[in-house]
Amino acid sequence: MLNWFGYFKALHLIFMVSWFAGLFYMVRLFVYHAESDLNHGNNSEAFKAQYLLMQKRLWKIISWPAMILTLVFGFLMLYLQPFYLSLPYMHLKLGFVLMLVFYHLSCHYIYLKQKNGTSIYSSFQLRIWNELATLFLVVIVFIIVLKNELDGFYGTIGFIIFGIILFIAAKWYKKIRKSN
Repeated sequence: MLNWFGYFKALHLIFMVSWFAGLFYMVRLFVYHAESDLNHGNNSEAFKAQYLLMQKRLWKIISWPAMILTLVFGFLMLYLQPFYLSLPYMHLKLGFVLMLVFYHLSCHYIYLKQKNGTSIYSSFQLRIWNELATLFLVVIVFIIVLKNELDGFYGTIGFIIFGIILFIAAKWYKKIRKSN
């Protein structure tokens, strides 16, 4: 008998990795686009056009399909093993996945704003935005790996500390870039 659950789980993980790769790189392209005037001077419009082309291809060929397929294979696993829906850690994971979908939609909004030349976000704001995807990745992986061993209090404290460390690292990196 074919192990459909195992195949769906493998595909879910493969597309989840692709989805996060797309999100990480997309926001990095947002940063490069936002810094074009500063970094490329008279050539900034050509660089912006190239970044927009890269964003379009990444978004339409990798990020959107990977998100959709991650969700499809996740729901197929839940369909095959509906008892997971009775587990508290799965509710927590699905809550963060829903927030990640909203993050993805927000990135689409930023993409459209940059495409139309109406983006108001600074490169620093976009760098911070990029770290939010890292937080989602860390939290979702810890929830799914630790399952019922996850202590809500310590998990929340760890999440907050990790977020503070990422914010401090971004500030520190900005300071280093300005000094160079």
